[in-house]
Amino acid sequence: FFFSLLALTFKTIMMKLAIISALVASTAAFAPSVLPKATTSLNAFEAELGAQEPLGFYDPLGLLNTADQAKFDRLRYVEVKHGRIAMLAFVGNLVTRAGLHLPGNIDLSGTSFDSIPDGYAAISGPDAIPQEGLGQLVALVGILELFVMKDVTGNAEFPGDFRNGALDFGWDTFGPKTQLRKRGIELNNGRAAMLGILGLMMHEQIEGNPVVGLFLNYN
Repeated sequence: FFFSLLALTFKTIMMKLAIISALVASTAAFAPSVLPKATTSLNAFEAELGAQEPLGFYDPLGLLNTADQAKFDRLRYVEVKHGRIAMLAFVGNLVTRAGLHLPGNIDLSGTSFDSIPDGYAAISGPDAIPQEGLGQLVALVGILELFVMKDVTGNAEFPGDFRNGALDFGWDTFGPKTQLRKRGIELNNGRAAMLGILGLMMHEQIEGNPVVGLFLNYN
């Protein structure tokens, strides 16, 4: 069921809201050296995770000009979470556009999962999922947002740490350098996915432009 959520919802409603705000939030990770002399507050974040070559610390909107550590952590939290949503959305696009769908039917009337179109058409149009199903998916996303995908215990070690004493997957077995490297990989993959899913969404609205799958028709 979670895969259905990934394929039908993350790539549509949540993506459009999340990716736009995430692209704004993600600009707080770099700042080119040609900018005027930074403030003391800005200098405090130049060595943060994500400030790396070739851009270095890039903050063209000046979101961190007067920021304290709490504001930076909030922006990083938003960036990481939206990056995760975008990664799920992008992979969901690849999977469903490759023709892989859940087996069976999505409702009692016999609407099969593989009859649901890809992309935005999955929630809007004559062949979209039933509105009752869409409501259930939105409700599930809301429950995850409010009660699960957050620091419930208050013991998070860094922004985006949603382990909550349960979902560890061996994280504590890694050394500090490995943990930092893995966090950097996730951050960069999330940034790439935000750009990627936004590109897919834009191309989907251009008539005659394929999103994903044109290469499947090549011989």
